[in-house]
Amino acid sequence: MIEFQLKHKPTGPNTVSFGAVPPLRIVFMGTPEFAVASLDALAKAGYNIVGVITAPDKPAGRGMKLTESAVKKYAVEHDLPVLQPEKLKNPAFLEELKALKADLQIVVAFRMLPEQVWSMPPLGTVNLHGSLLPQYRGAAPINWAVINGEKETGVTTFKLQHAIDTGDILQQESFPIAENETAGEVHDRMKEIGAALLVKTVSGLASGNLSPQPQSSLVNEKELKHAPKIFTETCRIDFSKPVEEVHNLVRGLSPFPGAFTTMDGKTLKIYLGEKEVLNPGEKPTIATGDYITDGKQLLKFACANGYLLVKELQLEGKKRMLISDFLRGYRFENTAS
Repeated sequence: MIEFQLKHKPTGPNTVSFGAVPPLRIVFMGTPEFAVASLDALAKAGYNIVGVITAPDKPAGRGMKLTESAVKKYAVEHDLPVLQPEKLKNPAFLEELKALKADLQIVVAFRMLPEQVWSMPPLGTVNLHGSLLPQYRGAAPINWAVINGEKETGVTTFKLQHAIDTGDILQQESFPIAENETAGEVHDRMKEIGAALLVKTVSGLASGNLSPQPQSSLVNEKELKHAPKIFTETCRIDFSKPVEEVHNLVRGLSPFPGAFTTMDGKTLKIYLGEKEVLNPGEKPTIATGDYITDGKQLLKFACANGYLLVKELQLEGKKRMLISDFLRGYRFENTAS
């Protein structure tokens, strides 16, 4: 095992010195804002980031101008070398990556890596995942934890291997999910918690103090909950379900991609809501999926055992707005009372 020991404080913005041995060379891979928090934490901790791998610039916005990823913007601002491969198996990219001579690669919110990439550095490749693995393996762990009404989630650092999100666990940290917290709010807290855990993990790997733990030792495979990609049909609200489930779906898909239904023939996205649960044995006075409004402050949809009170929404062709602003200017085709 390669061992590094921190002898004194960092001497530069991106370099940590380890006595007589060379500094740990790190290649960072990531794309969205979530990954920026980790890259920033590593840089501020003084680690030697020798390269940043991110997605190619893509057309975006009304003008379809080429837009840089959040990670690229950060890397350029901090004078970190950037590579933007179209294909990770491209021989030219593999040679560029090899030339960086990384001791360790770190992946945060990036794409799936081929084996010749993740197995390249001597210390391997570490991934930061937004759940307490082995639970919620997959593309959307934050969304599904909230959709399923979990009271707790967390972050995990682990070593990459062949099967997705199955590598040996290095470290974990859990934190609670509040009753009305949205996936977006969990995301914003998680990126900071995850960044701090990642720095601890790199420190542990550098000192040789971490003992990877196989995921198979933590839970029975039959008890696992998964986090597959979110599709359009996932976002369609089924008001025949209990209001607790509807409420969790809404907050689990907020702010993106947004849970939706139809109202007066138009698509309606609901971003924030509150649940009104009826007493046992009681049912709504209207059919599930129908709504009640006073045209001023109240809009609620009937569910199996109560109502979802809409607090923030977006009607097809309109901007996102608070319910009071929406009701002030909307004329309903049909209303129930």
